[in-house]
Amino acid sequence: MPLMELKTQHIHRKRLWLKTGIFLGILCYLIYLSYMKSEWKNKPPYNLLSQPFAKLHTTNASTSPAENVVKNSSVESDSTKSSFNPKSGINSECDFKSQQAQPEGLITNVSTSTSPAHSTFIIQNLKESYQMGEELCVTIHARDFNNNSKRCGKDFFQAKLFSSKNPQKASVFGEVMDLSNGSYSVCFLLPWVGQAQVAVRLIHSSEAVKVLEQHREKNSDRVYFLGYFEGPGPDGARLRETVKCNVKWDENGLERMGSGNCCCEYKDSRAGEEWRCQRPKILPCSARVYHSMGGYIDRLTEKEAILLTKANQNINPGEKSIINIAASKRNVTDERRKCRPGLLTPVPSGFYLDDVWTSFVCSTRHFTPQTTTQCLKDKQIYMMGDSTTRQWFDFLSKTVPMLKQMNLHVPYQTGPLQAVDVENNIFLHWRAHGVPLRCMKTEVANLHYISNEIEDLAGGPHTVIAFNLGVHFTTLPLAIFRHRVLRIRKAVMDLLQRAPETTVIIKTVNTGYKDVFASDWYCLQLDRLLRQAFQDVGVYILDVWQMTSCHYNKENIHPGPVIIKNEIDIFLSFVCPD
Repeated sequence: MPLMELKTQHIHRKRLWLKTGIFLGILCYLIYLSYMKSEWKNKPPYNLLSQPFAKLHTTNASTSPAENVVKNSSVESDSTKSSFNPKSGINSECDFKSQQAQPEGLITNVSTSTSPAHSTFIIQNLKESYQMGEELCVTIHARDFNNNSKRCGKDFFQAKLFSSKNPQKASVFGEVMDLSNGSYSVCFLLPWVGQAQVAVRLIHSSEAVKVLEQHREKNSDRVYFLGYFEGPGPDGARLRETVKCNVKWDENGLERMGSGNCCCEYKDSRAGEEWRCQRPKILPCSARVYHSMGGYIDRLTEKEAILLTKANQNINPGEKSIINIAASKRNVTDERRKCRPGLLTPVPSGFYLDDVWTSFVCSTRHFTPQTTTQCLKDKQIYMMGDSTTRQWFDFLSKTVPMLKQMNLHVPYQTGPLQAVDVENNIFLHWRAHGVPLRCMKTEVANLHYISNEIEDLAGGPHTVIAFNLGVHFTTLPLAIFRHRVLRIRKAVMDLLQRAPETTVIIKTVNTGYKDVFASDWYCLQLDRLLRQAFQDVGVYILDVWQMTSCHYNKENIHPGPVIIKNEIDIFLSFVCPD
């Protein structure tokens, strides 16, 4: 065969192979695109409820003129000269450090942690006088104990604007925005006439936050519980055994109690929950009668403990200034909406003036004992949760004149509790949520999961449900709380589908604790997750986070009567919006 013909055939073969390769490549690419399209179509949107370690953000409503507070400010300080990218909001140096593997003893030098004594805040563009309805913005500069500027964020600050001058007793919450470069911004609405001051507290340094996060995920059993077993013994004696108990959740390290035949496991198929107790030596698993808090296990290292003892300290202002607020020269009209389900929580959600909370969520009212009775007439009110909703039960049972509490011969701490007003046909009921529950010795049979309780209610226009969930889950991974919340969410959605006129109210988490077992940082993560789960369900969200963090009273997980009265006014405004 001539050489020229061989070359021609070779060229034709190469072209054929090339065309075949291109065709196969295009075919594979189209198959890949089809597969990815299907995957993305089925992939749920990015959501805290499916991302246990996602960065959490507050949810703000679209604001009215009275609620319009700027969340960000372009402030340049010496710490912005790091690798912070203002467009992306990412500090590459900090981002790199946060992704590095952190050993157990990650704290090597406490002096490089954020110092409340060296950190400062300054008021931006301070004026001699402001008008009511304006905003005041503040920049916080974090520094360590060596007085060096911090270049990374994640410090946990809280801020408020207040006036302690009598008779004002005024205050408003400010949301601290992390600029991710060691600086923070917070803007306040000026909602009253008179004087005001800014107060900023460092609740936890970023280093302490890391400690809290690691212990939550790795040492979830540092709060443990007890199970009490009882049964008949020889000669008519009563046998009693006490063992340790905790949540069963194979992913989080609560398996220190062992595996295999070590334990009694209690599954609730309706709630999708599992509880585990060590197996008694003599009695069977079915003999479990009581539950209680067991105790605390402190697994902090010496340096970690030092970081957490520096919690909740005031930050010094760059210059001490009294803010003078004059009456607005513009005509300000009340544009608050009628209270209805589904309203988001703005920042601020309201403010105190002379110990009365004015809500920016909707048009709330202030109730007397008589108007409270009128509002609750012909209502069945079911309250569930922890001791902070029990405070609501206590307040109403003492305030409504004809409401009489019944003695159900149960521990008051866990209930169930019940009060009735036969004349006005009012039924008030409270019970503690299911385990985990830090409480005194109480009957297991009286601890019901909230989702089960809601599923068992018929609902309707005369039914009011109010519940909360949070502080008893602070030592457990977010995955456990998320699982519990999603079960309750489904129960609420099913209830509203079969009885859409039912009133459902969720009370958010209180501030109060600062330690490794129940820190406000833990509570804030739970609070945000709870809000996100129910933001589109058609329920009322009663925000108490801001109400408890900005009042002049010392923070307490169980707020004083003044705060409870204002919370009840909002609760009643939701029940009776007209």
